[in-house]
Amino acid sequence: IMSPVLLKLSEKTTTNMICDLFQNSEDIRCKCICPPYRDIEGQIYKQNVSLKDCNCLHVVEPMPVDGKDVEAYCLRCECKYEERSSGTIKVTIIMYLSILGLLLLYMVYLTLLEPILKRRLFGHSQLIQNDDDVGDQQPFANAHNVLSHSHSRPNMLNKVEHAQQRWRRQVQEQRKSVFDRHVVLS
Repeated sequence: IMSPVLLKLSEKTTTNMICDLFQNSEDIRCKCICPPYRDIEGQIYKQNVSLKDCNCLHVVEPMPVDGKDVEAYCLRCECKYEERSSGTIKVTIIMYLSILGLLLLYMVYLTLLEPILKRRLFGHSQLIQNDDDVGDQQPFANAHNVLSHSHSRPNMLNKVEHAQQRWRRQVQEQRKSVFDRHVVLS
């Protein structure tokens, strides 16, 4: 059993860790772009400072000029306060990678597992085609015949398979017309 002091301390450290995750010190900064001045090259200075301290005097360190030239140098510098939400950026990246991972898993399923499952469902004898038909047809072109006789599949899937087979026949007919007879269908 944890003492109330240790429990409170562990809650506080967990809360601090979560806050640190979403409130990074790099989320706010002041960026000063200073053009060339006399014999000094132009430079870009960045500091993590608050909005009220976003000026040349607080950001430009070390100051490249001395004494009275500081004011003239700082007047040429353009300082901008920048703020971003690293928490939003992290969440967006996690969502993007998750969707990409799901798409990758789906691609693996389509390329590797689906053909194996279809072979088991339809049997090897259903997949063998005549040598004349091998060219343009899909390997599972006769799958509709097997599915239409199966009562284990819902009626809606049969309708979808039927529409898919009809579309394949139309595409096959168009290919024959265009490539064999050189006639374009309207």
